[in-house]
Amino acid sequence: MFTFDMSIDQNYASFKCDESDLEVFIDSFDNKSFSVRLGTIHSTQSIGDVEASSSEELNLKLSELVNSIL
Repeated sequence: MFTFDMSIDQNYASFKCDESDLEVFIDSFDNKSFSVRLGTIHSTQSIGDVEASSSEELNLKLSELVNSIL
């Protein structure tokens, strides 16, 4: 599946699934609210937003959100 190691200081990150061609794309303008998209490099769809105040919290919430969709 996905292994998230995003820093709260990053404005953008992407993560590729180890087992398929799925990718998660994350972006933020304020480093508090992060928009999350799931798909391939050719087509994605929004799966939600997460808010976090630390890198640990961000990565945990990203895992929870993506796992709830898959």
